Amino acid sequence: MKRINYILVLILVTTLSSLANSSKVFTEKADAFFKKYVKDGSVAYKSINTDKSEVTSLYKEIGQMNLSAFTDNEKKAFYINSYNLIVIYWVAEYYPLKSPLDKSGFFDKVKHKVAGEELSLNALEIKKLLLPYKDGRFHFVLACAAKSCPPLASFAIQPDKLEQQLNERTTLALNNSEWLRVENADKKVALSKIFDWYKGDFTQKGSAIDWINQYRIVRIPVDFKIEYYEYNWSLNEG
Repeated sequence: MKRINYILVLILVTTLSSLANSSKVFTEKADAFFKKYVKDGSVAYKSINTDKSEVTSLYKEIGQMNLSAFTDNEKKAFYINSYNLIVIYWVAEYYPLKSPLDKSGFFDKVKHKVAGEELSLNALEIKKLLLPYKDGRFHFVLACAAKSCPPLASFAIQPDKLEQQLNERTTLALNNSEWLRVENADKKVALSKIFDWYKGDFTQKGSAIDWINQYRIVRIPVDFKIEYYEYNWSLNEG
């Protein structure tokens, strides 16, 4: 009888451990959080700061996650959602801030535990997403807590909808006349500094305009001059 009870306990512990490391469970929690606190690209940092229990719980879960059984799409979705949650968590920790840059080393020095690894936000973005997958669309689903970032989605990225959501968020930003500024009279286009900082992600098979035109409703003439407007690092607070 004792042996049977031991086996049942072992099965229960294994099941609970599996659930804790489940991509589906984590994504559902992240989705509920984003829907609660993100609206029109802005984040309710003040509300999150008032009660940090929800974001702290997700932050801890990010550190403990085991990705060994994750598919490629599950890993991508996990890293994207984790990046965005860590940004929000870190702003909430030091709120009120006028900008993420007010906190020294926000992106490049401070390390966070992500699936057992100690990574800065920059390392998470570059080593886990940009370098392995070489996909410029990631820039349009990652939050930087600033007004000049592509608008943050009010939902989590889903592994089974990854391609659709990457395309939709990229298309949304690149057809926003405030975010990408086409000046037809002067034959030029003013781009976000993202296209300058991460130039290699957009010029692997042509020019940045060629890359952008894949997602534009109205294509930009390829002979238009490219300029970069000043990045607004003010907090994307709602």
